[in-house]
Amino acid sequence: MHNYLGLDWGMANIGIALAHAETRVALPYVTLKNDQDVMQKIGDIIVKEDIGTIVLGIPMYTITAEKKHPAKLFGKLLAEQFSVQVVYQDEMFTTKMAEANLIEQGVKHVSKNNDEEASRIILQEWLDKPLSYIG
Repeated sequence: MHNYLGLDWGMANIGIALAHAETRVALPYVTLKNDQDVMQKIGDIIVKEDIGTIVLGIPMYTITAEKKHPAKLFGKLLAEQFSVQVVYQDEMFTTKMAEANLIEQGVKHVSKNNDEEASRIILQEWLDKPLSYIG
């Protein structure tokens, strides 16, 4: 069984979370700068962590719409370049939830850590769906 990667895509940064197939518990992994090297860095993580599915957080209205949201285009590139399944999860309010979680945990510099925590929330919400819904 392959593992799961959660992505909180942003214009400046991409938060990444990881869940192993046997535990299905999402954990913060890393935040990457969204630059010209980000695709290769994510590719390296895909190989290193044996990723089979990427859960990409995007606003709900773009999941079903025909709009060319940059995150949707990014997901398509990931699927093509690395032969992984890319699925979409609504990211509504995940940054606010991430900040609240981090404040509750007593983390300082919340804004520096919220991308990873947001990606963890996105991935865990998808993993918690009934298996018949995930498909």
